[in-house]
Amino acid sequence: MADNVRSEDVLGQKWDRCVSDTMIKFASGLGLGIVFSVVFFRRRPWPVAFGAGAGLGMGYANCQHDFQNPFLAYGQRIKVAQKAEPK
Repeated sequence: MADNVRSEDVLGQKWDRCVSDTMIKFASGLGLGIVFSVVFFRRRPWPVAFGAGAGLGMGYANCQHDFQNPFLAYGQRIKVAQKAEPK
């Protein structure tokens, strides 16, 4: 029998995944922007803003995709058994 999962719990899991993914992408973009700013662009501020904005945009796009496809089963693979043909 299938587990009864409340819709509030599913929505909460999606929000948690969305927020954590966006924070990781934002921080990664910010970090890469700082590195590129220091190493290549003589401490100009625009690589930092560009990296942070790109990370925030990628996180937003992933969240939008997650909320628009409500029936995805994450991490579950379903195998179809083939019937044996009679001889």
